[in-house]
Order: sequence, then structure tokens, then C-alpha cells
Amino acid sequence: VQLQASGGGLVQPGDSLRLSCAASRRMSGSYALGWFRQAPGKDREFVAAIRYSGHTYYGDSVKGRFAISRDNAKNTVYLQMNSLKPEDTAVYYCATSRYSYGSRTQSDYPYWGQGTQVTVSS
Repeated sequence: VQLQASGGGLVQPGDSLRLSCAASRRMSGSYALGWFRQAPGKDREFVAAIRYSGHTYYGDSVKGRFAISRDNAKNTVYLQMNSLKPEDTAVYYCATSRYSYGSRTQSDYPYWGQGTQVTVSS
């Protein structure tokens, strides 16, 4: 399975941005999809995940500002990012979990996209 992330860019603080991630084919089973991010000089961190059923999970730093969703018919997961802050600047990665629940552990995600850069700066 190949994942292709898109939608990153340069925005100002307070702006919104929507990321998309399309899978090359539908995976059998009801796997969760997730987003992680890695800022310069920092470890990759969990952002959000969504079960096949639509149940969502969020990292503490984005809760209330970001929203993850998925279109199972299109094999696509989205990340709507609102009220962006400079500290949201990072490369954002989408990934497919080996489980149905939204794990926060990177090793639970065997398939990863190439990443898309999000820069929040005035």
C-alpha cells in the first residue's frame, strides 16, 4: 500500500489548512488511519487517528483545533487544521495502522506516506 499526502504549505498564525492522504488501494479489514508530525530537531509525535467506524483520537496539543476524518470509499484520510500556531510547523505524515483502534504508537503503523510540509509563520 502506498500513501500520498498533500495539502501542506505556508500559512499565517490563525489560518486553516486541510491535509489529504490517499491510499493506492483499499486495504482489507477495518484498519485505523493516523497522522503524525515531526518538527525540526524533535521526535515524531502523534497528531490524530481515526477508526474505520469514524471514532477519533487526538494528541493533546491539537485537541479542539484539528479534526481528522476519512472517506472509506475513496481510501482517503483528511486532517483539517484550524487556528494554526507556529509550533504546528512540521512535516506531517499519514499512516495506516495494523489495528482497528487508533494507536498513538508509531510502530503500530506499518505503512507511511512521504510527508507534507506545513509551515506556520507571520
